[in-house]
Amino acid sequence: MGGLFIEELSLSHFRSHKAARLELDGRPVAIWGPNGAGKTNILEAVSLLSPGRGLRRASPDEIARKPEGFGWKIRADLHSLHQFHEVETWAEPGNSRNVKIDGKAAAQVALGRIARVVWLIPAMDRLWIEGAEGRRRFLDRMVMSFEPRHAEAVLAYEKAMRERNRLLKDMVRDAHWYGALEAQMAEHGAAIMAHRIATLTRLAEAQEGGETAFPAAELSLKASDDMDLPAEQEALLSAFREGRPRDLAAGRTLIGPHRADLGAIYTAKGVPADQCSTGEQKALLISLILANGRALAEDFGAAPIFLLDEVAAHLDASRRAALYDEICALGAQAFMTGTGPELFAELGTRAMQIEVREDAGLSLIDERIPG
Repeated sequence: MGGLFIEELSLSHFRSHKAARLELDGRPVAIWGPNGAGKTNILEAVSLLSPGRGLRRASPDEIARKPEGFGWKIRADLHSLHQFHEVETWAEPGNSRNVKIDGKAAAQVALGRIARVVWLIPAMDRLWIEGAEGRRRFLDRMVMSFEPRHAEAVLAYEKAMRERNRLLKDMVRDAHWYGALEAQMAEHGAAIMAHRIATLTRLAEAQEGGETAFPAAELSLKASDDMDLPAEQEALLSAFREGRPRDLAAGRTLIGPHRADLGAIYTAKGVPADQCSTGEQKALLISLILANGRALAEDFGAAPIFLLDEVAAHLDASRRAALYDEICALGAQAFMTGTGPELFAELGTRAMQIEVREDAGLSLIDERIPG
């Protein structure tokens, strides 16, 4: 069987799950149970099969089950484009997270080469009305789904910028100290901007070519403070050099990819996303996640694994059915959570259903209801 899906997922001392094992068959997975039962923890575990800190952006020590304080571990049997991989990721107390792929130690970025994971969680519902940092992170997650090396470019850029900012705070004025750092920032910053622009182009194409019940969004990249946003390496290098006096006064770098913001307009209405209703803003987010999935199905060769936390709670039955139809048409394995099975009725036998309950602080997978 081709595509991209998890066949088996095991958790050990992960959040509220002392031990859990799921046997899956590639269909979407509806996970239901009361709030606090541990449903989202399963989604978080799957998110850690991709590079980064997962959907909660938690540190390794925050993930470990309390009060034991042992290390935690995730193991997955992953099918990816007709290949099979055994993936493990874990952390011991006080240490960073480790990754093994097929029994060999690997860097986190290697996860992005064999699996693509995208997610939508309730914390993103305010994406369009809160700060630029959240929108930038949302965009970069989509970028990494197309180009896993984007994470390395971001880390390298931020490392060089931190060193430059240290010089600025210390009021160092000698240009010699800035040259190498600004060259690194310009090189990696240009890669970041190129990756972001390419991703916006792919999302626009996927929205234009998709038949969907969700509204399209016209996306743009701009500076969060209405300053210039250079994209080319030479332009970035000049901006860093010319901006030193202003940056010295501020004690930090005021121009560059780290100041980018994602703009969105509800295409059919011509209304900026931050002026749309709450329901329209949610629908735009779902539309972008689905466009991300359609584009990846073409570019990567398989739809990504979707993680959709409480996504059905604020959709009416027709919109839920439309969402489920699109996921199934993509052939995607989507992990979706909700408080009750009625939220997944429109899926019928197209999905596996799993009930999760809580008992004395321990999450238990009570039963699987065969589709």
